[in-house]
Amino acid sequence: MKLASLFTAVTLTVIGLAGPTLAQTPKGPLVNGEWLEKSLSDPKVRVVEVSVEPGLFERGHIPNAQNVVWHTDLVDTVRRDIATKEKFQDLVRKLGIDKDTTVVLYGDNNNWFAAWGAWIFKSYGFDNVKLLDGGRKKWEADKRPFDSRVASVAPSQVSIGEPNSKLRARLSDVNDAVSKKTNATIVDIRSPDEYSGKVFAPPGSQELAVRAGHVPGAINVPWVRAVNEDGTIKSADELKKLYAAAGIDDSKPIIVYCRIGERSSHTWFVLSQILGYDVRNYDGSWTEYGNTVGLPVVNVAGTVWGGK
Repeated sequence: MKLASLFTAVTLTVIGLAGPTLAQTPKGPLVNGEWLEKSLSDPKVRVVEVSVEPGLFERGHIPNAQNVVWHTDLVDTVRRDIATKEKFQDLVRKLGIDKDTTVVLYGDNNNWFAAWGAWIFKSYGFDNVKLLDGGRKKWEADKRPFDSRVASVAPSQVSIGEPNSKLRARLSDVNDAVSKKTNATIVDIRSPDEYSGKVFAPPGSQELAVRAGHVPGAINVPWVRAVNEDGTIKSADELKKLYAAAGIDDSKPIIVYCRIGERSSHTWFVLSQILGYDVRNYDGSWTEYGNTVGLPVVNVAGTVWGGK
């Protein structure tokens, strides 16, 4: 065999054995099930499930996925805060994640808590973070494989810095927007009934505020309007039209909120990662704002806590 032919044969063999590589990773913030199923054995891809239903991961998950419990792993349970730098660093090391790892997050509940995870990962400087479009719901609907075994991964030695404060809004930031000290647009992504004050929270919710209604001046665009029936996120063009119709675009910074910050994480992902807008997630959300003494609310329905 000629040298050139031998070199070509060896090259093709190596390419064939290499399987999916980072060069083939979709550039956008979303990946579909077809790509992910082909990439499950890629050592540079780490799949992480962030679901809210207890035991769901243990009953079956995407093969090679690692489990993260959002209300203990991603938060500081004592201070009601996001996970500290030290806590989150320990977590990502245990998950075997480095700064050059492509992290694919997915979960139940329409990827709400997976989006929260994406927000935390991005806050701590991980750039290669993506959501599985449609989450568990679509993966299962497409009859893709599940596994009940927990994959073993080698821990990493990654080091992280302090969280990026530009991705997070505090109560003071919301107050500044309400009082027109800043020109930020506030977006309430809850249901119309929550926004109007007809209900205090969705049925079965444990975290409550003693007042119903919304932040003065907030625009209501429910998170669900950004997704298709199968749970996948609408196209960028559709999203731009949706938010533009409500007066939301990239001309002003945006603050999004919900009840505890998980649904608003989904809208944060849509607006910031897909559309590229300047968005901060107010994770204190309504349970902080609605319970704060002395702050004004708009309650169109006129409901009163404890009333009949």
